Amino acid sequence: MTAAASHDIPRLDLEPPKTLELSPLLRALQDQGPIHRVRTPAGDEAWLVTRHAELKELLHDERIGRTHPCPASAAQYVRSPFLDLLISDDDAETGRRQHAETRRLLTPLFSARRVLEMQPRVEKAADTLLDAFIAQGPPGDLHGQLTVPFALTVLCDVIGVPPRLREELTALLSGIAKLDDRDSALRAQSDLRAYVEGLVEHKRTEPGPDIISRLNDGELPQDRVAHLAMGLLFAGLDSVASIMDNGVALLAGHPDQRAAALADPDVMTRAVEEVLRTARAGGSVLPPRYASEDMEFGGVTIRAGDLVLFDLGLPNFDERAFTAPEKFDTTRAPNPHLTFGHGIWHCIGAPLARLELKTMFTKLFTRLPELRLELPVDELRQKEGQLSGGFAELRITW
Repeated sequence: MTAAASHDIPRLDLEPPKTLELSPLLRALQDQGPIHRVRTPAGDEAWLVTRHAELKELLHDERIGRTHPCPASAAQYVRSPFLDLLISDDDAETGRRQHAETRRLLTPLFSARRVLEMQPRVEKAADTLLDAFIAQGPPGDLHGQLTVPFALTVLCDVIGVPPRLREELTALLSGIAKLDDRDSALRAQSDLRAYVEGLVEHKRTEPGPDIISRLNDGELPQDRVAHLAMGLLFAGLDSVASIMDNGVALLAGHPDQRAAALADPDVMTRAVEEVLRTARAGGSVLPPRYASEDMEFGGVTIRAGDLVLFDLGLPNFDERAFTAPEKFDTTRAPNPHLTFGHGIWHCIGAPLARLELKTMFTKLFTRLPELRLELPVDELRQKEGQLSGGFAELRITW
């Protein structure tokens, strides 16, 4: 199979995906084959992996990584100064070693034991924010007043950001995610680096039971600790809040399944996995990844330097891997979704994210059993001009 002429290839866009429904283009591409040449929203050519089995295989393939011989000219899904930081001009083998070293450093910090130790702090954060949210009375914006503050509180507690510095952090993270104002994004990126470097230095003199302090205990240089902390801060805020928003909307719209989950912690655990599976019906393709050598895969030839899009939402709706994938089903088992990636690209923070979701869903719907959305899901306003997707607000009443 050969790639189509470049002017004939389908073009992806940044239109927010519909809940529980692949776009006609993504469904057609998935039906036609496991990998396709496409044009990205940035106007560059790339390979889009569409099916579950093939993406899972590539998530274990070390020939795909974040190195490129010329990052400045590398193809992109979207133009973003922040994403530019994630592309290295190191050779592929050096890139693989650095990736493995990052995972070696960070994975123990999110082990099952450590996440269990975090549970009281996560529950306290949820209770405190829910108290304030409920006290103001209905209606309310769940996104702006609860899920984002909750994700931010947990993230900052775990990483080591003092409460007095958190408001500034929120503004900086929002700034670097901008797609429509490069100069503003660059300024926010520079300000965020200075902010995190100052935080790392502060934690050297006043350490605590947090990730930055633990990283400082080793022999890592300050700029390396700051780089790791920046990545964790960006990855752990909007993505968790967005999935939480989607989960609330889905559970609110499926009262029988919600009731079953509240009645049985094991069912709630499965409900969390189904929320994760259905959180985004395509479009979850960041960060950028590139082939380090020519390779044959799925009937096509991927050339060294080609951009390969790992859309972690798209294969979760593959009929070859899931029965009735566009149905929300909290009894689904097994549920081998790829929302957190797999293999060498599995999300390190997945155990903490699962704890946050389970905690908030349980406490929110227990305390507000009559919770309902003010608008149908299809009418909710989505974020625009941002790296992260999701609802701009989620108005609820009870």
